[in-house]
Amino acid sequence: MEGVSEQPDTPVERIVRRSLIDEEGLGKPFSERVRHHKRTLENYLKAGSVPRWMERVGEVDRRTVEETRRLAAAYRALRQEYGHDPERFAERWRAFAAAVRFDDLNELIRQHNEWYPIERDLPMDPRTGDYVKVRGRSHRRPELTPEWVLEQFPA
Repeated sequence: MEGVSEQPDTPVERIVRRSLIDEEGLGKPFSERVRHHKRTLENYLKAGSVPRWMERVGEVDRRTVEETRRLAAAYRALRQEYGHDPERFAERWRAFAAAVRFDDLNELIRQHNEWYPIERDLPMDPRTGDYVKVRGRSHRRPELTPEWVLEQFPA
């Protein structure tokens, strides 16, 4: 067509176009595996990154472990300082547990609890009306609260 300038291919379009050509087969038919996978730009882009649910659950687990270690260090330090006075230790530890904040991590946990079943396309259990369990346990992660701190490290 005259008057219409053709846009040059983007790098992604060139990669996808090349993937449609069986250069290694040298004219042989595509393999069974290749024939059953739709080659689209969307599938190509999806294949190049870790799903968000996986990133989020890894971050929740990693940060929960970090907070647990931080709490364990504070618990040991307070125990060392007030080990001779169990009542004073318990009072101080409860005050510490009430004051510690996990706002950012709890927001991430709320996002995980809300979006994980949707992103994983978990089926519903018709008897309970809830999502099916993953490896026998709920997908939900508990938020970190003062009660959680005291469960992990009793006063």
